Amino acid sequence: MKSKAALLRGVRYLLVLLALAFCAYSLVSTWDDTVRAFEQMSWATLLGAFAAGVAGLFAWMLGWRTFLAGLGSPLPVRAAFRIQSISQLGKYVPGKVWAVVTQVELSSEYKVSRIRSLTATLLAVATSMAGGLAVAAVTLPLTSEAARDRYWWLFPLAPVLLAALHPRIVTWCLDTLLRLARRAPLEHPVSLAATLRAIGWTVAGWVLFGVHLWLLAAAAGGDGAGLPFLATGAYALAFVAGFLVFIAPGGIGAREAAMVLVLSPVLPAGAPPSSPSRPAWPSRSPTSSTRARRSSWAAPTSGTPANATPANATWRARPLPARAGE
Repeated sequence: MKSKAALLRGVRYLLVLLALAFCAYSLVSTWDDTVRAFEQMSWATLLGAFAAGVAGLFAWMLGWRTFLAGLGSPLPVRAAFRIQSISQLGKYVPGKVWAVVTQVELSSEYKVSRIRSLTATLLAVATSMAGGLAVAAVTLPLTSEAARDRYWWLFPLAPVLLAALHPRIVTWCLDTLLRLARRAPLEHPVSLAATLRAIGWTVAGWVLFGVHLWLLAAAAGGDGAGLPFLATGAYALAFVAGFLVFIAPGGIGAREAAMVLVLSPVLPAGAPPSSPSRPAWPSRSPTSSTRARRSSWAAPTSGTPANATPANATWRARPLPARAGE
């Protein structure tokens, strides 16, 4: 028994180290772009965007904690925050399962059964997907013609997924899966009140992520009265698109393509979208060398929720006016 516990602990540490290694590689490989982004933006913008992003992650953590409590395993906020923070490093490892595995194993340290932890995690993921589609469906059709034309088939799925979160449907699906796996049914099915609270926390997270991207987009030169709605919808759509790409860490590639498609009409040339982990806007004071790179940008590497843009893609927004001395 002790040897099994030691093995699980070793695997857990290995997953965390592997995630940190991928995270460090992502940061080092785009270090120049990160430095330029920080030099371009004011500390007020960076701190505000960072605070909004962290608050969004905290709201999502509370949604997961609400599901876990509804299943009969309440956790203190501090413990839930520790589990969620560490497990999210798994998003930097290729494949979607590592964050889930880490979250389940860390929850077991607080005497939460693996079945309950896995169920709460799957419900939280389903809620974030349904909420993201709902947010995108509300904000984008009237503000982004490109998103409406490219991703129209995703928007009708929002009400279907939201309806599928009803406790009766969830309980039936989970009990069926447990029966096929020869496991006992759920002891404490999630109530409708708990489900609605979790959905509320998830939607609050989407709003905060929208504020995060809106601040960065506005600082990079984005304009228009609908920019806050466009940024929120872009973030939500990028998260959903990235989630559908199973292999890439954090859905990188699909996530960035979706965000660029939505934001390019309202941003100046050379201003790429951002992810929760780091902004990726290049300097808007181009020299002769940076002017040659106006049509390319570096892809951010975060997973969050909000999980940004493919490397070396052509930027087709309106050109910046020439500056004196260029």
